Amino acid sequence: MRVSVFFTVAQADLALLPEATVVVIDAVRATTSIVEALANGARGIFPTASTEEAVKLAASLGRDDTLLCGERKGVKIEGFDLGNSPGEYTPDVVDGKRLVMSTTNGTGAFVAAQEAPRLLACAFTNLSAVAKALTADEGTDHLVVLCAGRQGRFALEDALCAGHVLRRVLDQSGPEADLNDAGRAALTLAGALHPTADFLLGTAAGKALDEIDLAGDLAVCGELDRHAVVPEMRDQALTVRGG
Repeated sequence: MRVSVFFTVAQADLALLPEATVVVIDAVRATTSIVEALANGARGIFPTASTEEAVKLAASLGRDDTLLCGERKGVKIEGFDLGNSPGEYTPDVVDGKRLVMSTTNGTGAFVAAQEAPRLLACAFTNLSAVAKALTADEGTDHLVVLCAGRQGRFALEDALCAGHVLRRVLDQSGPEADLNDAGRAALTLAGALHPTADFLLGTAAGKALDEIDLAGDLAVCGELDRHAVVPEMRDQALTVRGG
């Protein structure tokens, strides 16, 4: 298996994506919230690149059973139903609903990778489930792990999550993978560091959340294997793989 890790969308070789299985990571907080929403009964999540696109898509889907979700600079977008805190995506709020989401970093990564034949969402909360899904598919010849990063820059928590999912994939499929340098760096990080709320609080993303009184989100973001849900893109929406 060939494995390419990119620490930001800007660094990614987008020409590789239409021929690869792509895993998008935005551990603090978009992919964590996506996993939480689908685990709690959301019908599907539509990532969008901008607020304007989100509003238009939600209107076209029908607002009776569609929620607008997202943030800018960490704070819920004015007029939206939900922000980007995983604790907002409870069963009583999202069960049976379609969600249209726009975030500062994460949803843009999904839009950039939308031409991939297979596109999954990964967070610390579903690491083992994603690794199992990847190794179960014998057709995965090229795996691309695309980290959303933070405002176009390297994000330690995303790189660490990439390393941990790769460790699980290699443990299950064998160590014969051909990794790029970023993949080797991510594996090295995963060998030295483990996600916890305290660790995430020390990252740039965690500090930014603390400044807006949302550091409580980090407890969920750092919880390993909280769910066995694998979000997979189908028809522009992330839904539960196999669901």
